[in-house]
Amino acid sequence: MLLYRAALDLSPAYRRYVAHLLRAHRRRRIGSRWRALPSKRQALLIPVHLRRNETFPALAAAFGAGPATAHRYVTEVIELLAAPAPGLRTAMRIATRKALVTLDGTLVPTDRLTGADDRRIHSGKHRRHGVNAQFPTDPHGRLIRASATSPGSNHDLTATRVHGIIDALTGRAIACYADKTCSGAGGAIRTPYRRPKGGKPSKRKKLFNHHHAKIRPLGEQGAATLKRRHILRHARCSPARLTAIVQAILALHHHTN
Repeated sequence: MLLYRAALDLSPAYRRYVAHLLRAHRRRRIGSRWRALPSKRQALLIPVHLRRNETFPALAAAFGAGPATAHRYVTEVIELLAAPAPGLRTAMRIATRKALVTLDGTLVPTDRLTGADDRRIHSGKHRRHGVNAQFPTDPHGRLIRASATSPGSNHDLTATRVHGIIDALTGRAIACYADKTCSGAGGAIRTPYRRPKGGKPSKRKKLFNHHHAKIRPLGEQGAATLKRRHILRHARCSPARLTAIVQAILALHHHTN
């Protein structure tokens, strides 16, 4: 096997934060005195895996550990990072302090199918298998929260309702802008007006759509933040693991921004 050195365009704060979590986990929870990789090396596994979407055999070769060890270490850190991810109540408390939020979703493609449930994770819109993640962003395009993943066959509006996002935003009267996939959500959700059949929208509706079009790109920044990690561009793992992976990415995003 040929090896090569590479660089990651990430700040050292990523590794310091993860290494701190690992040291506390090893010392207090499991009492481990020896590991194949020290905390700093294990912490580096995560940005490489999430950012570059390296396979476990490739990670094992690069870090001098076995594939099973690499898989176990990556899974361990993902669970540690995902645990403190903000819940819906915490996210709504943050959102109430914002002038507005945008709501968007993205499909995380995957090539690992689930047998009898293959149809459930197939998105007719994107014509591929994957899972759906919904997320609100603040007026600066920063992620506030990411929901648990749902099957790719679910419509965006269905996914937001299943996770209670619409009810939470409406209950706190938080101004929220979403695209046409959330048309009919009601409450605090604002979507563009559709063109009436055989006519033109009124000046008021045109003005609203123009204002809406300026705000909506903020949601796309949230999607770009998630997809900056290549693992969410083409996941090779089980769809059941993607909720924890998305939450781990969110935790890293919050800590380093």
